[in-house]
Amino acid sequence: MTSPGERNATYAPLGLLAELTHRCPLGCPYCSNPVALEPRKGELDTATWARVFREAAALGVLQVHLSGGEPGARRDLVDIVAAARAAGLYGNLITSGVGITEASLGKLADAGLDHVQISIQDSIPASADVIAGYTGAFARKNALAHGVVRLGLPLTVNVVVHRANIERVGAMVELALELGASRVEIAHVQYYGWALANRAILMPEREQVARAAAEVEELRQRHHGRIVIDAVVPDYYARYPKPCVGGWGRRSLNVTPSGKVLPCHAAETIPGLTFWNVTEHALGDIWQNSPAFRAFRGTNWMPEPCASCARRDIDFGGCRCQAFALTGDATATDPVCHLSPRHAELATLAAERSEAAYTYRRMPAGREAEVETPA
Repeated sequence: MTSPGERNATYAPLGLLAELTHRCPLGCPYCSNPVALEPRKGELDTATWARVFREAAALGVLQVHLSGGEPGARRDLVDIVAAARAAGLYGNLITSGVGITEASLGKLADAGLDHVQISIQDSIPASADVIAGYTGAFARKNALAHGVVRLGLPLTVNVVVHRANIERVGAMVELALELGASRVEIAHVQYYGWALANRAILMPEREQVARAAAEVEELRQRHHGRIVIDAVVPDYYARYPKPCVGGWGRRSLNVTPSGKVLPCHAAETIPGLTFWNVTEHALGDIWQNSPAFRAFRGTNWMPEPCASCARRDIDFGGCRCQAFALTGDATATDPVCHLSPRHAELATLAAERSEAAYTYRRMPAGREAEVETPA
C-alpha cells in the first residue's frame, strides 16, 4: 500500500497541448474544443507563447502539440514553431489540413517543425466533407498530407470514428498508407462538449464497435512494419474507464488560446474549478499549486469504490469530466467502470439514436469573420 503522500505525488508533465486559437474553418460535430469558444481578441501573443514553451521545457515537458481550432489561422505560426524549437521542444502540428498551404508548410519546416498530424473524416470524399462541414475539405487535406511527406516530415493521420464512418475503418487505414503516413490514430468519439451535443447522432452500435475492434487487430497484423496503428475504443462500451490523460494533473497540461491552464481539454465543463492563467502565474506554479490541478490529482480525493480498488493507480477513477457529464458529480466513479452504481445507465444512453442533422461546431454569430485567416 502506498502512503497518502506517495499517492498524491506530483510528476513532471511530458506533454503540452497548446491551443493557439479556437478559430477553425471546419465544423466537426465531435470537436474537442469547448462549446463556449474563445474569441480571437483574447488570444495569447507570440512572446507569451514563447515564454510558456520555455517554462514548459524547464518543467520537463518534451513535446508540444500545436493545436486549435486550426493553428494555421495564426499569422505568427512560423514564429510560434520557431519558439518551440528554441525551447528544445518536439513540435507537433495538429491541423485540419485547411488553412495551411504547402508553401507555408515549408516555412514551418524551416522554422523547426518536427511532425504533422492531419485529421481525416472519412475515406469517401463527399461523406468526409459533410462530417467536416466544409466543402472541399477532403481534397485539401489529401494535398497537404502529400506535401508533408514531400518535405520529409513524419505524418500521422487522425481518424475519429463514429456511426457515419465506422464501417470504413479499413479503407481509412488504406488511405493513410496511400498518403504516406507512418502512424494512424483510430480514435472513437469521446463524448464531451460538441460530441455530447451530437451523441445520439454519432454513437455507433455495440456490434459495430466490436467488428471495428477486430478489424483493427487484423489491420495491425497485416500492416506490421508499414504503419503504426493506435486505437481508442468508445468509453460507453468499455468495462473499465480510461486513465484520462494519464491521471489528472499527472503527465500533461493544456493551455487555452487566452492562457488558461487546464488538466485536460474538457476540464472547464466541471463547475467550481479555478483555472490559473499564464498571464498571471508561471507555468510551474500553476502545475504545482493551482486549485484545478490539485482538485483530483493522485487518489486521496476518491470515494468508494475507487478508494479501495486495486486499479485506483491504473485508471485513477476514470475521467472526471465524464463522471460529471453523466452523474452531475465530478468526484463520482466514472460510470464506464462496471463497479459504478451508474454503469447500467450507459447502455441506455448508448442506445439513443437520432437521424437529425449535426450540430456543427461554429463560432458564435457575429464572429464568423474570425475564422478564415489562414497562415
